[in-house]
Amino acid sequence: MILVTGATGNAGGALVRTLAEAGEPVRALVRREVELPAELVMGDLNDPESVAGALGGVRGVFLLAGYDRMEETLAAVARAGVGHVVLLSASAAEAADVSNPVSAYHVRSEALVRESGVPWTVLRPRTFMSNTFRWAEQVRAGDVVRDSWPDAAVATVDPLDIAAVAAASLLEKGHDGRVYGLTGPQALRPADRVRILGEVLGRELRFEGLTDAEARAEMVAGGMPEAYAEAFYGFFARGELDESAVLPTVDEITGRPPRTFEQWARGNAEAFR
Repeated sequence: MILVTGATGNAGGALVRTLAEAGEPVRALVRREVELPAELVMGDLNDPESVAGALGGVRGVFLLAGYDRMEETLAAVARAGVGHVVLLSASAAEAADVSNPVSAYHVRSEALVRESGVPWTVLRPRTFMSNTFRWAEQVRAGDVVRDSWPDAAVATVDPLDIAAVAAASLLEKGHDGRVYGLTGPQALRPADRVRILGEVLGRELRFEGLTDAEARAEMVAGGMPEAYAEAFYGFFARGELDESAVLPTVDEITGRPPRTFEQWARGNAEAFR
């Protein structure tokens, strides 16, 4: 049995489906009843006792970073005799300035997993292609998409590829103690992604970049803490985090090239119509 936390998220949900399609028994830690091809267990990653209650018969755990009392959760995982933990971290763990809170919680989560005594693999995906869903309302309403960091080229990654590498790490030998940076096959600026999305939808979409001040104000207005908004400003406006490099990891682990943004857009086009 594989326990997937974050099972209603983009990466966790993709992993649940990937494991189920492969015929692997999968258990999903969820906070509410949902439709998933998995055995559901109610719990919360901020509550180590609820995670401990989901570990019976589990040989591998897919774990999200940054939750409360994570050392207690990992102690429970170790006591249960789990054979492998795959941590979903992020490229923020590689940033030069780890004093910002986004980098800090990823760095700390990785350190706790390494110290847990359980064999581990760390995944550091770049920005998810599925973050494009935040454009859906604008696309349905008109032909202009406005978003932040217009000059930041990012090798965005499909959650299906994150799931494929996570599944391989949990089911195959040879991934203990490895840190995998995950990217898509090309670095694209927001305007490039808008153009490709428009081609898929049969429309001529146009991108307009927010100023740095507008981007920060929008993040804070949306409920993001000031410190996190400052961290993302540092990453993408000041260039403290470079997500433009294309890495060979998905191809090396899965034996196939990573999915393109066009493939992702075609598979999710209905969300923008």
